[in-house]
Amino acid sequence: MAKRLSVVDVDRCVDCLLCAFACARRFGEGGLAGSAIAVRSVGGMERGFVVIVCRACADPSCMAACPTGAIRVAEVGVRVDLERCTGCGKCVDACPIGAVFWDGERGKPVICRHCGLCAQFCPHGVIAFVEVPRG
Repeated sequence: MAKRLSVVDVDRCVDCLLCAFACARRFGEGGLAGSAIAVRSVGGMERGFVVIVCRACADPSCMAACPTGAIRVAEVGVRVDLERCTGCGKCVDACPIGAVFWDGERGKPVICRHCGLCAQFCPHGVIAFVEVPRG
């Protein structure tokens, strides 16, 4: 079975950002600039947080918006061919949940690859790497 990242209990999120740091580190980056996952406050500890990450859409709007065909559907989620990508940013604008991030240094999109690394570093069980049926 294929696996994908899933937000399983956002109410447990304390905005520690360990998921985002782990993701950015996967690309060899320190800090959060290269992360494909983000946590945003919806009112701090009293109201909680939202985890923003690619939801592996069946018909991704980011792919439809790409004029060069640089984004393709993968087994789970999408993949970006950085060689074909012209850096137009249309994929960022097209994502309805804001899960296509922008690497300002390279001028290219950053989209979750559903590798599960971030879930390994989440100490509160907010996100998990779960099996999903194919097709």
